[in-house]
Amino acid sequence: MSFLEKYETIRAHSVAICSALEKEDYVVQPVVDVSPPKWHLGHTTWFFETFILKPYAEAYQEYNADFNYVFNSYYETLGARVIRTDRGNLSRPTVDEVYRYRDYVDQAMASFLSEKEPDAEWAEVLILGLNHEQQHQELLWYDIKYILGHNPLLPAYKSEGIDDHLLAAPSDSEWVSIAEGIYDIGHDGEDFHFDNEKGRHKVYLPSSEVSANLVTNGEYLQFVEQGGYRDFNYWHAEGLEWVKSNQVIAPLYWHAINGKWHQYTLSGLKPIVLDAPVSHVSFYEAAAYAQWKGMRLPTEFEWEIASRNLNWGKLWEWTESAYLPYPGFAKAPGAIGEYNGKFMVNQKVLRGGSVATAAQHSRYTYRNFFHPYLRWMFSGIRLVK
Repeated sequence: MSFLEKYETIRAHSVAICSALEKEDYVVQPVVDVSPPKWHLGHTTWFFETFILKPYAEAYQEYNADFNYVFNSYYETLGARVIRTDRGNLSRPTVDEVYRYRDYVDQAMASFLSEKEPDAEWAEVLILGLNHEQQHQELLWYDIKYILGHNPLLPAYKSEGIDDHLLAAPSDSEWVSIAEGIYDIGHDGEDFHFDNEKGRHKVYLPSSEVSANLVTNGEYLQFVEQGGYRDFNYWHAEGLEWVKSNQVIAPLYWHAINGKWHQYTLSGLKPIVLDAPVSHVSFYEAAAYAQWKGMRLPTEFEWEIASRNLNWGKLWEWTESAYLPYPGFAKAPGAIGEYNGKFMVNQKVLRGGSVATAAQHSRYTYRNFFHPYLRWMFSGIRLVK
């Protein structure tokens, strides 16, 4: 597939994700961690305009000079920007204007990619930009679900949602054994990978057993009903404070209705499926549940080694590992260097992928990362003993 074909395919998928939205849905920002869908469409467009067209397309005319301020996310190198909490205040540019911006940049990119011979410098940035858009496609799923799932009417996105197929196929075995030893960790190969996967290195692991299956709704329901959220013994101090401050009593999107638990999905509110893996849990909840079971979460290194024998990819899986650089990690110069390295503090690594993850991102070395209190992403729990 040519660069142009890849570009057009990936860009079209972002539009397809938003196709079921009403215009009013595009501008909502219920909490700071959720960005309006309109902003995602503009930001991913800004990436190609800023990092490909402006530096490499000689005759390109910038669409709107103000859009660097509107759609820059966190790149300090590129100047001032709308702060994250104010993205929901952007009634202008309108949804129609953002789509016009998107079409304008897409036409310029089509001309650029048709006329230019691949150059190692811009081709590397283009591939990063395509992977960046796929990351935002996953964020679009998270944010759309949060926006609709916090509308008092709990409207469905569609009659069938990507989270309707979260039934995990049980493994033939219950546990995957890891023998004590020294293992190689990190990406090995020339195919695309993010900089935080680089730095293949050796890690010593003691022997352990990793659960072949994710924790299910039915299993987690026992924790809920037996007072797990009220017993301080299972919680990190910070996690317990989070529970109390936010009055958390169950996973995100769980609703107790007439004595029965229901769960909001992209296809609407439904009774929880007991055999489905529990989803939308924070690290605090995952760690507390593991404590309740007398077990723990895997480290990201245990997960990587065990993954060859695991059925993974339904939900991102919390690990016990802090998000830190691998040996030899170095940030790239300029704005691109701000992509991952600046976030390597106070976050936990998640591994595996989810129903919202692009297929090209489902590799066992992929390191996702979030703050431990977050749970609007498709996250689940795997145990170790």
